[in-house]
Amino acid sequence: MNASPAAAVPRTRTPLEIDRARTPELMEAVRAYAVRILGGLDDRPAARAPVRPSPEPLPEAGIGLEEAMGVFAARWEPGFASGPGPRYLGFVTGGATPAALAGDWLTGTLDQNPTSGLDSLAPDLERETVTWLRDLFGLPPEHRGTFVSGATMSNLAGLAIAREWLGERRGVSVAEEGVVALGPVTVLSGSPHSSIAKALSVLGLGRSAIRHVGLLPGREAVDVGLLARELERLDGTPAIVVANAGTVNTVDFDDLRAIAALRERYPFWLHVDAAFGAFAALSAGHAHLVAGLGEADSVCVDLHKWLNVPYDSAVQFTRRRDLQTRVFQNAAAYLGPLGEDPEPDFVHLTPENSRRLRALPAWFTLAAYGREGHAGIVRDCVTLATDLGERIAAMPAYRLLAPVRLNVVCFTLTGSPSPARIAEVARAITESGEAFLTTTVLDGVPALRAAFSNWRTTGADVERIAKTLQEIASRP
Repeated sequence: MNASPAAAVPRTRTPLEIDRARTPELMEAVRAYAVRILGGLDDRPAARAPVRPSPEPLPEAGIGLEEAMGVFAARWEPGFASGPGPRYLGFVTGGATPAALAGDWLTGTLDQNPTSGLDSLAPDLERETVTWLRDLFGLPPEHRGTFVSGATMSNLAGLAIAREWLGERRGVSVAEEGVVALGPVTVLSGSPHSSIAKALSVLGLGRSAIRHVGLLPGREAVDVGLLARELERLDGTPAIVVANAGTVNTVDFDDLRAIAALRERYPFWLHVDAAFGAFAALSAGHAHLVAGLGEADSVCVDLHKWLNVPYDSAVQFTRRRDLQTRVFQNAAAYLGPLGEDPEPDFVHLTPENSRRLRALPAWFTLAAYGREGHAGIVRDCVTLATDLGERIAAMPAYRLLAPVRLNVVCFTLTGSPSPARIAEVARAITESGEAFLTTTVLDGVPALRAAFSNWRTTGADVERIAKTLQEIASRP
């Protein structure tokens, strides 16, 4: 009699297999965890002084989502800042509106790659969203846009197109022949953001290409007369001019119309860094600050600032999409030909060959709240910044370094504060848990900067922030 075969030993299911079977239940647990975090934002410390935990080794077999979430909740989440909270006033960081957050969750769920139109409508949703944004900022139809990761990448894309324009003026294609064919380049700007220098470094033009132009007295805005003088000195050589629509420290605006008018006499590409200043277009009392924005050749706008969508999200506009595709086109048989399509796939328009559908959170918040809803966020933030500025001006321990033009309050201690003393005050604010402000320097004076761009912030939050500043100033 033949022996019966040994009974098969059941295979232990892997954590991934277990999670697959429990996906609905686990997603409900994640949702509940996220809702608890959102519900505690008002009381959560605005920022944390980082205390790095000891590193742990990579799990060999994995621990499954439920246990991983428990480890994260115990080991990491308590040390995270309240970035979406109402008193996080650093880096011009918006929160995430309910609709934007929903869009972000669905972005991960649907996991679309919108750089190609071969398989879904995702690129068309992005095109619609870009059109909505173009209309929101009052740009003309000839401006076409694409989503990128943030203001740094938006500035880089705009300057890459400008670089190709310079080549066109000199009879070369930098995209084909390299930056060596271009020769020296001059970039003129009054108060360029640090990302401009980074972009020029990446593009091979070099940080030293920036020529700083004199500013108006007591301002961060460029003196257009001095800019004209610098352009005259170039004797007809094409250049790049980087204008600002909202500087970092004082939210100052260059006279965009006056700068654009200089193109009647001098050849230059006008790039406008309007990372958060573009949103002034939504305020009737401040829209004049961005008059002339539509005359730019390229425009940078950061959306995870005042549009209140999650990181990372920005948009880049340009009039010269033909040059944009020349720079960023991606030749691969499996992607299909670029051809003469007036709406090329996004793979041909940005440095990324693949990316998440950044447009979806923006689409959701724009659809849910419309122009008026987002204009209300801008108006509220400006009102709150003005309120804090007035409170600080009334405190003997502090002084404003600039008028509150829009949504940023730049101030310092009275007297001649040292950088160390300002850093000490900033640390004390962070340690209080009541607010998070960043340090800066304006005209050589070390200072603090409070940036309002979060839809959650209220007058009660300003009251708490002002009280904290007063208490810290009174300490010996």
